[in-house]
Amino acid sequence: MKVVVTGANGQLGQELVRQLQQTNFELYPFTKSELDITNESIVNEVITKIEPDIIINAAAYTKVDQAEIEEETAYLVNAFGQRNLVVAAEKVGAKICYISTDYVFDGSSMIPYREYDRTNPLGVYGKSKLVGEELTKSLCSRYFIVRTAWVYGEFGQNFVKTMLRLAKEKEEIHVVNDQIGSPTYTVDLARFIIDLVQTDKFGIYHCTNSGSCSWYEFATAIFEESNINVKVNPITTEQLPRPAARPKYSVLDNFAMKVNGFPMLRHWREALKEFLKSDFRI
Repeated sequence: MKVVVTGANGQLGQELVRQLQQTNFELYPFTKSELDITNESIVNEVITKIEPDIIINAAAYTKVDQAEIEEETAYLVNAFGQRNLVVAAEKVGAKICYISTDYVFDGSSMIPYREYDRTNPLGVYGKSKLVGEELTKSLCSRYFIVRTAWVYGEFGQNFVKTMLRLAKEKEEIHVVNDQIGSPTYTVDLARFIIDLVQTDKFGIYHCTNSGSCSWYEFATAIFEESNINVKVNPITTEQLPRPAARPKYSVLDNFAMKVNGFPMLRHWREALKEFLKSDFRI
């Protein structure tokens, strides 16, 4: 089977490519410079030529705060770039997988969000990803939408690497304690996506590592598992003003995974331990 991966140089994209290279798939990875998904005619041309069985769109505009200023760019990539891929996928009969986010929810829930709970994004980033979801549902007959959260891994920048870097520079770190979510390791996320796209179990899925914590608890765990002695101070969201609002509670219930017979991902702390033992650069 032929698989196209867009955003192949991103944090998740690189992990998907690494795992797919170990399979029997015929892999076509594209970085942003190799395939600009916002260019409709080029997307059409490339997909028509390859005629893939599966497209995994890991390309995204993920600068949450910057999106408030660069609204058009966020929508162009997250919504209309996805539309271009969906239309091309439909023409060649390919399945498509769109990677979405916990930020499509407003965080007002007290219990984990299920796949078909009401969405209500707070900022441009979440809104643009939700439009990408809506365009996928309305224009494609064979789609997977995978919402994930708090992603980290070997490639690119992420919270874990930021904390480890700050620990080298400072003796004291302040971390938000009133935003709750589920840290998700790219290795586990990519493995699920690759398993999922080989099925015809279409629809929306939530995929995060099991369990939940605050950013403060996540930071504390990072230092504990790394045997790093640094003081971590819990602060409120209000004490760290940012241009974009964040959901206070965005724990995702991986309900569709369970119902469709997929194994639940391991606990986030177990995944974190494995990552910290791996050979990665800060």
